[in-house]
Amino acid sequence: MTTILLVEDEKEIADLVSYYLKNENYTVISCATGTQALEELDKQNIHLAILDVMLPDLDGFEICRKIRETQTYPIIMLTAKGEEIDKITGLTIGADDYMTKPFKPLELIARVKAQLRRVTTYNGGTDSVMSIRGLFIDLDRRKVLLDDEEIYLTPLEFSILKLLCENKGQAVSSEGIFQTIWGEKYYTSSNNTIMVHIRHLREKMKDSVEKPKYIKTVWGVGYKIE
Repeated sequence: MTTILLVEDEKEIADLVSYYLKNENYTVISCATGTQALEELDKQNIHLAILDVMLPDLDGFEICRKIRETQTYPIIMLTAKGEEIDKITGLTIGADDYMTKPFKPLELIARVKAQLRRVTTYNGGTDSVMSIRGLFIDLDRRKVLLDDEEIYLTPLEFSILKLLCENKGQAVSSEGIFQTIWGEKYYTSSNNTIMVHIRHLREKMKDSVEKPKYIKTVWGVGYKIE
């Protein structure tokens, strides 16, 4: 069952959107405040969030940031009419789509379905696709997408990225990378080979060495992806 978090303090809008979502057989968790929404984030298995920007306590941006600390599911922001800065801010901090009030409920439902289809397409319901914060790795087709754009990796670069993703959250030693990917005995000079490939990977992924979003250096050990 697909669960949707709806954060909207205007009761009429919340009730209307909930009605249409439930009519599509979605489970809806409706919250009128940001505080309540944050509590639900820790308790529920959510597949998509609809966040109003203007709330009585925390705003939708804060909730969006909190979600993006640990989750990659789609987020749709609801913004006031003509507030272009809200749209830009929402997309910058990790929202996937936005709608301007007033909106037609059926259009929102169409946006919800489109976002959920996108997730299904990338994840495929199998382990053949790995997903980390906008990075999608299709193991079967050896294809990598970053923020919906394909990046082209060499076979060695792909293998290194795949290895790091398979060990997400854990540091993989330089020796471990070399022996797994190259299948040869590791020497001190082998570390230079790994460093070159990691540098090329970071360049293609537009990843910063100082403040990396993906590949982090674990000094004295190797590398990891959070």
